[in-house]
Amino acid sequence: MQLFYNSEITEHTTQFSFSKEESKHIVKVLRKTTNDTLHITNGKGWLFTAQIIVPDLKKCIATLIAKQLQPKHRYNLHLAVAPTKMNDRYEWFLEKATEIGVDSITPIICDHSERKIIKPERYEKIVLSAMKQSLHCYLPKLNKAISFSDFINQEIAGQLFIAHCEDSEKISLKNHLKPKQNVTILIGPEGDFSVKEIQQALQFHFIPVTLGTTRLRTETAAIVACHSVAFVNE
Repeated sequence: MQLFYNSEITEHTTQFSFSKEESKHIVKVLRKTTNDTLHITNGKGWLFTAQIIVPDLKKCIATLIAKQLQPKHRYNLHLAVAPTKMNDRYEWFLEKATEIGVDSITPIICDHSERKIIKPERYEKIVLSAMKQSLHCYLPKLNKAISFSDFINQEIAGQLFIAHCEDSEKISLKNHLKPKQNVTILIGPEGDFSVKEIQQALQFHFIPVTLGTTRLRTETAAIVACHSVAFVNE
C-alpha cells in the first residue's frame, strides 16, 4: 500500500483534488486511472480510501469511498534533541524516530551546541515522508528550535528524563519507564549537556538517566530512547 498525505481532508470531505506534483506522480509514475483506488491520510489519524474520477496530470480528482480512524498508540513521546553538527545525522534521527513512533520533536539549542540554526522546512518534509513510508496516520509535531533554558521552563506533564554522560548518579531509562504515559526525554549535543544545564533540569524535576553502558552519539541516543518507550508500550 502506498500512502498519500493531504492535511485538508476531513471525515466530512467527499471529493478533493491532488496537487500538481502528486497528480503527475499518480497518473504518470503509478499509472493510475479512472476508478483506481488510493489511500490517503490527513496526519490526524484518519485513513481514507479514495477512487479516482479524473486522472489528470495537473489535477487528479478523487472521491472518498471509505474512511477509518486509526487507533493511536497508548503513550505520548516528546523528544527534545539538540541538533547535530552534521545535519544528515539529525535528519536520520527524524526519519527513524517517526518510523518507530514519536509524537513531538523539539530541537533544543544547548551550551555546547555546534549547530544553532536549522532548516525546519526540510525537517518537516523528512518527517512527512517517513510517516507515509511507514504507513502511520499520525504526523509527529515538529516544534520550532528553542533554547534549553526556555524549553525546561515550560510546563511539561508526565515522566521527565534527561540523558547525559556526566559521572553522577543516574538510573536506567528502560527500567523506569511506565506504559501509557506522557514522556519527555532530553538528549544533548555532541559535547553533552553542560553541568549547569543538568543542574537546571534537576531543579525542574527531570530525572537523570543512562541509555546503556556505551557512549552514544546524539542521534543514536535519541533513537534508543524512542525505541525504549515504544518497547515498554508494546
